[in-house]
Formats: sequence, structure tokens, C-alpha cells
Amino acid sequence: MIIDIVKVFLPSTIAFIIGILITPIISHYLYKYKLWKKKSVEKTIDGYAATISAKLHRDEEKSTPRMGGLVVWISVLLTALVLWLLARIYPVDILVKLDFLSRNQTWIPLATLVIGGLVGLIDDFFGTMGGAGHGGYIGGGMSLSKRLGVVALLSFACASWFYFKLDVTSIGIPVIGEVELGIWFFVLFILVVVATYAGSVIDGIDGLSGGVMASAFAAYAGIAFYQQQINLSAFCAVVVGGILAFLWFNIPPARFYMSETGMMGLTITLAIVAFMTDQLGGGHGLLVLPIIAFPLVLTVLSNIIQILSKKIRGKKVFQVAPLHHHFEAIGWPSYKVTMRYWIVSIVFALLGLVIGLVG
Repeated sequence: MIIDIVKVFLPSTIAFIIGILITPIISHYLYKYKLWKKKSVEKTIDGYAATISAKLHRDEEKSTPRMGGLVVWISVLLTALVLWLLARIYPVDILVKLDFLSRNQTWIPLATLVIGGLVGLIDDFFGTMGGAGHGGYIGGGMSLSKRLGVVALLSFACASWFYFKLDVTSIGIPVIGEVELGIWFFVLFILVVVATYAGSVIDGIDGLSGGVMASAFAAYAGIAFYQQQINLSAFCAVVVGGILAFLWFNIPPARFYMSETGMMGLTITLAIVAFMTDQLGGGHGLLVLPIIAFPLVLTVLSNIIQILSKKIRGKKVFQVAPLHHHFEAIGWPSYKVTMRYWIVSIVFALLGLVIGLVG
């Protein structure tokens, strides 16, 4: 038990330290090449003029770079590689135990974090070259439809790994038990991943997305640990360590923003971890995802409600969507929105953790 606890918390601390150490190098190049948006987002996701949003956020004029998510997934990747190499160069018990890379628990979530981060990096790079993008609420680089296409393709590849390599074709439901889905597992898998990624628009205020994602991954670290998926628990904790390093520099005034470089990989990986802690761990990790990631769910719902209301009723429900920007529009300071979202994130992460443990 003690060694398992060390395996979870020590790599997380290492990831935090690595993140702190690599940030000056990353931020140097982000500022050197002026990798920030040169123009504010002009349209919402449904094509309307983003007048309120433009007034609220002139952050592009502050010359704050995107691509801060590099700190997160590079620190996670370096931590995993360093511990893996040490275990092979010096195969003593403690170093072998600290190596959390494994085919059945961490290969896929690490791969999605890095691949999603690389795709997001490309998107952010072109976004900083070409202004606000093609009428996308998220703005910059690839259009929303192309990003969703990439996410769907990546989720299909992951679903295939689960289905053919790990023999996962069902989900767990409390009381009912195992529900066999067969080929429909692919449909559910892709929908969950895409829906979770849709919540990435929560990355709109200094420190907001980092706190929300750290709480979610911490909850799944607890669930995985309880289910004796120690490698997966360690991975989730390492992600938390990387996010905390990012947050150190993202607390207002932010040195850089998470953007797609971080949020694409993190949201996809969060959904993957939910599936990893379901039937593979003998738990209900998928069922508690909407609870643990409640702020993301709220963000997506606020966008959907706003779009449907404008199309059906001809009027808005919120002054601006997503919801966190609505709170800013009615007068909440950005730091108050961030701190209250952090509180909500922690509360629902703990609630999801409890349900995941007793379910």
C-alpha cells in the first residue's frame, strides 16, 4: 500500500517540478515568435456577431501567447519517459515500481494526451498566424468541424483498441450490472469523447480550465487507485502535477493560455480515462464522468441552450455563452468566476469520486 501511494504521488511531484523548469524555455519562444492571436473572435459558433464577447475579452491586445498547454503534456511525457528509462537502466525495485507505463492501463491515455496536444498545437499555430479564424466561436486555425472530425477519428482509433485489444464491449451500470453494447460501443465511445471535447470552450478565463481539469483528473486518480489500477492512478496524478505547473503561471495575470494545445489532449484523455475506469477496472467510471466533469457539461449545455433559444425563440437566454462569460457579462470579476468554478469543480469531483467508489 505504501509503495503504491509513493508511486502515485512522487511522479506527480516530478511532473510539477519538470513543468516549472521547462516553462521559462517554452514561454521564451512563445513570446519571441509572438504566438498570440492578432485579432479578436468576431462571430459566435452559430454565426452571429460576438459583440459582448469582444467587449469582455480583448486579451489578444495584451499580447499573451497561446499554446501554454505545452507545459502540461510535455511535463507528463517527460516524467513517463524518465521513469521508464530509469527502470531499465537501473532495474532496482523502487525504480521499476515507479514506472507507470503499461499496455493495458496507460499507453492509450498517454497517446491521446500527446497526439491531441500535437493536433491542438498545429491548430493554435495557424490560429496565431491567421487571426480569429472562420467564424468559429473558439476561433483560430482549423474550423470547428475539422477539429471535431479529428477528435472523432482519434476516438474511433481508441475505441478499436478497447474493442479488439482490451476486449471491452460493455459498460457498467449500478444495480443493473454489466450492459453489453456490442458494435454500439463504438458509437457510445465516439459520442462521449466528442461531447467531452466540446467542453474545451471552458478555456476562456485565466486559470479556469486548469483548475477544472486538475480536479477531474484528481478524482479519477482516486477511483483508479481504489480499483487497483495503480498505473492509471499514477498517470492521472502526473497529469494533475503538469496542470498545477501550468496553473502556477496561468493565475492572473496569465503568462500564457492553455488553448487547444492543452485542452484538446486533456478533454479527450479525460474521456478515455473514464472508459478505463469502467469495465476494465470493474467500476462505473463512465457513469460518473458527467458528475466529475460537471463544469464541462454546464459549459456545453449553455452553448446548446443559447443556440436553440436564438433559433427557436429569436432571443438569448444568456447575455453571452458559454456560461462563464455570461457571469462576466453581468458584472462578476474574472477572478471571482474562476474561483467559484474551482469550488464547484472540487465539490462535484468529490461527489463523483464518492459515487464511483461506492457504486
